[in-house]
Amino acid sequence: MMTSARLVQNKDVASATATIQQALAQAGLMPGQGQGQGQSTAPASKDATAFVDINPAPDWQAQLRKGQAAMRAAGVGVGLGVPQDDDVAVMDDVAGGTFTAGVFSNAAGRRRYKLYIPSQPSTTPRPLIVMLHGCTQNPDDFALGTGMNRLAEEANCLVLYPEQDSASNRTQCWNWFESGHQARDAGEPGIIAGLTRQIVKEHGADPAQVFVAGMSAGGAMAAVLGAEYPDLFAAVGVHSGLPAGSGRDMITGLQAMKKPAKGRTLREAVPVIVFHGSTDHVVAPANGDAVLQQYVGVHAGLHATPLSVRHDDAAHGGRRCRRSVWRDDAGRAMAEQWVVQGAGHAWAGGNAAGSHTDAAGPSASKEMLRFFLGAKR
Repeated sequence: MMTSARLVQNKDVASATATIQQALAQAGLMPGQGQGQGQSTAPASKDATAFVDINPAPDWQAQLRKGQAAMRAAGVGVGLGVPQDDDVAVMDDVAGGTFTAGVFSNAAGRRRYKLYIPSQPSTTPRPLIVMLHGCTQNPDDFALGTGMNRLAEEANCLVLYPEQDSASNRTQCWNWFESGHQARDAGEPGIIAGLTRQIVKEHGADPAQVFVAGMSAGGAMAAVLGAEYPDLFAAVGVHSGLPAGSGRDMITGLQAMKKPAKGRTLREAVPVIVFHGSTDHVVAPANGDAVLQQYVGVHAGLHATPLSVRHDDAAHGGRRCRRSVWRDDAGRAMAEQWVVQGAGHAWAGGNAAGSHTDAAGPSASKEMLRFFLGAKR
């Protein structure tokens, strides 16, 4: 990266691009390499530096944006508040609840977000689940694909969807692989944590039941948040993600996606639930093991004996899964891992109307919600 930066400074953009492409190729990370289930087979982009870890947006989203572009080109609705791409709320099958948009700013930065508020009143503080989308996704797409709003309506939970913007990452990836976005009260972790605190205060959420989960780049950022904010998040869900501290920049992040890097040692124990497909060719399944080891390792240091573990192999929704649960001396589930056999880089048990989902297998959303509600601080 330093070599390519020097070439850019010398206005030799072609050589800079070739340098990056060579580094990616040597690591086996060029777009189009290792294509597998759940991945796009589209031709590689000329921009080799684009950090993309999931497939393109679904057809309905592409058609929506095409129609909006045509309306703007024709001048239809100009001055009448015609929504832009990311302002359009795509509703799933939830009845009664509201899905509102907002913007949050603090010293660390500014991001838009969506918040799901259940229709049913609550006499006690509600749990809050923070959901972090993957690359090329947005809150509407992620809510639709995971079906978390529908489950939250049933469980009377708030669901917060922070949104990455293209100015910060051209493919809307959370920058989990940059050292500047891996520390407490700085960069994207600082923004997300600040937004979470604001929603807890404004909507009277239960501070003891604040959870964070994410997919892919969002899963990696969820791991970072759990590592940096054990006082804020009572449990963490990582789907097809990586351990906190896996990368220092884009190149090392891409390398970690193929071969897990050693994550940082956590300061405090936080319950974690991990999902990963056994045939994920985008983020190697070994990363799921690495996340688990990172979080379970804290418990091993706190207890005279390791957490007890139980493994179960069973079929769930058409896929065979290996589910493992680690419990502490008091019998509390401190970690849970689901390895979904035959699944690729996709949200297990998701809605096919959303991007990067696999309708087969266990519902990751249901299992994460169950785990979260059992991990009240």
